[in-house]
Amino acid sequence: MRAVMCRELGEPESLVVEQLPTAPCSAHQVRVHIWASGLNYVDALFVQGKYQIRPQLPFIPGSEIAGEITEIGEQVQGFNVGDRVFASIGLGGFADEAVLSPSQIVPIPDRLSYAQAATMTQSYATAWYSLTQRTQLAPEEWVVVLGAAGGVGLAMIDVARAHGAKVIAVASTSEKLRLCIERGAHGVIDSSTEDLKTRVRELTGGGADIVVDPVGGPLAESALRSLGNNGRYLVIGFASGVIPSLPANQILLRNRQVIGVDWGAWAMGNPADNATLLGEVIAAIEEGAITPVEPQSYALAEAGTALRDLLDRRLVGKACLSS
Repeated sequence: MRAVMCRELGEPESLVVEQLPTAPCSAHQVRVHIWASGLNYVDALFVQGKYQIRPQLPFIPGSEIAGEITEIGEQVQGFNVGDRVFASIGLGGFADEAVLSPSQIVPIPDRLSYAQAATMTQSYATAWYSLTQRTQLAPEEWVVVLGAAGGVGLAMIDVARAHGAKVIAVASTSEKLRLCIERGAHGVIDSSTEDLKTRVRELTGGGADIVVDPVGGPLAESALRSLGNNGRYLVIGFASGVIPSLPANQILLRNRQVIGVDWGAWAMGNPADNATLLGEVIAAIEEGAITPVEPQSYALAEAGTALRDLLDRRLVGKACLSS
């Protein structure tokens, strides 16, 4: 099989594609030909050695895959050769095949392409977990999404709209803002030219109910100040590379809340609950309530370039590797 190998921690340009021996498929496993592998910010952190978990070298990056079952162990039931499936596998996704347990794989909804299925789990599970469990989004509430043209941002727009909320998308270029409008944002703010707090208060008539922040960095304090009474600030991540310091007095004022969101840790610790959550996401997709964006595609050999584009925030929307 072909796979992207990380042999030393560093910049993503050091990744190489290698030919590896084909793994055996036991009686209790299935072999999946991977047609698409999702690209996520955490994949770059693994390669750089900046994630809180450091896998033993060498390793194959990539946690989200979608593909077609090509072999089934004799003890496996409920799946057939040719079935379209997707999975979250932790590591090993940047390859053209994987041998998995049936408990890891989920049928791909008919509405989704392989690329959509390979790029939706982390983003949509994070969005669903954020807006239905870490806080309870109510219809007609105003949700401000920072980094709105990224994978998590676009999923937040989609999920918030599906729950009846009004969404303000914040991004730094006209191309990114156009995509947010196409995806259903009710209002947009150009963070490179507009004052965030002022524009949010103008658009909402006083202040937002929820801020979703997967970016961190210099916009964080303005976003916090843009919240109205009982506003909730959801800390998702720090794609900017800068962890902000939030003024405690601004949390106290107007009874605001700051809420941490770590879907990955919760999912690992609560697999049954996470399976229920993912089932809710899939049901919403099948009903047409939400629709993951079709991602930009890179070849397997372009993994380093793709991760660099992700780190430098050149990507608009989602991206995957295709094999």
